Amino acid sequence: MSPRLLALKSAVPPFVLDQSDVARRAGALFGNHRDVARLMPVFENTGIDRRYSCVPIDWYAEPHGWRERNALYIENAVALFEPLTLELLKQAGLERGDIDAIVVASTTGIATPSLDALVVEKLGLNRNIRRLPIFGLGCAGGVVGLTRAADLASAYPGSRVLFLAVELCALTFRKDDTSKSNIVATALFGDGAAGAIVSTAGDGPALGPGGEYTWPHALDIMGWDVQEDGLKAIFSQSIPALLAADFRAILADYLRRNGGTRDSYRGFACHPGGAKVLDALEDCLDLPRGGLADSRSVLRDFGNMSAVTALFVLERMDWRRQQTLMTALGPGFSAAFLTVGGA
Repeated sequence: MSPRLLALKSAVPPFVLDQSDVARRAGALFGNHRDVARLMPVFENTGIDRRYSCVPIDWYAEPHGWRERNALYIENAVALFEPLTLELLKQAGLERGDIDAIVVASTTGIATPSLDALVVEKLGLNRNIRRLPIFGLGCAGGVVGLTRAADLASAYPGSRVLFLAVELCALTFRKDDTSKSNIVATALFGDGAAGAIVSTAGDGPALGPGGEYTWPHALDIMGWDVQEDGLKAIFSQSIPALLAADFRAILADYLRRNGGTRDSYRGFACHPGGAKVLDALEDCLDLPRGGLADSRSVLRDFGNMSAVTALFVLERMDWRRQQTLMTALGPGFSAAFLTVGGA
């Protein structure tokens, strides 16, 4: 009675951000300081051509407080979730009342009632639905959230679990912050949503096992610093260097504990945190440079959308027919794994 992936779908908001235009506007906003000029090449080196935003690009030139940003987060998250959920139900051949549980992962805003409750009300889902909102996982939220959905499906055989993830990272842009972390975040992050339906009943690739590893003494590597005008990105160490030192052994332990091998997988749906992160992951996975082609193409076309990005990568792959390893990294500092497909 393995949980199975019955449906998978991604979505983006309406406004397209061309990377060259973003770089030009960001340079004008940040000013011609020496430290800023030194960091501006990051826009060209990300491997990103375009991203998507829930607000038009002119919005970023004006000051915005936390209250306004968070209201936009809630409004646009629900607006993305509504058609996304309807498409997932269509893929799985289900009706709105057929969903028994809902899991939502997001870290770029706060909602109470939580986003899952807002979706239930908006779409008129099952009133006896089990709800699990997840906050704080950052870029790992897509992989961990899908794992939690699979756990719920296993705990209640035959139930149908809706998993949704949304990140509106671009709303965190801070025009007066010339720190390295803010400039890097401005060059990398975009907005998007993705979702899945999981159940032990129905046809689809099996999900599991999942796995996680949290580094010791690593709480300050990645996260948010809450400021008066919104969320400020934290990147305190070289993540590619950390991967080069530790990821191969962490992956080997996950495989050993779950009876798998590196050669068990025909595909790798790795969260594309950035071009250098993908270089490090390819080295750890013994892949040639450019071997994570689907991760690189998602990064090129959508940027880093935090939690949802690994789901975009999986959707781009042959996820119904091959055994795939999903991986992502997030605050904690943590690595997350999930096997899709196989027996």
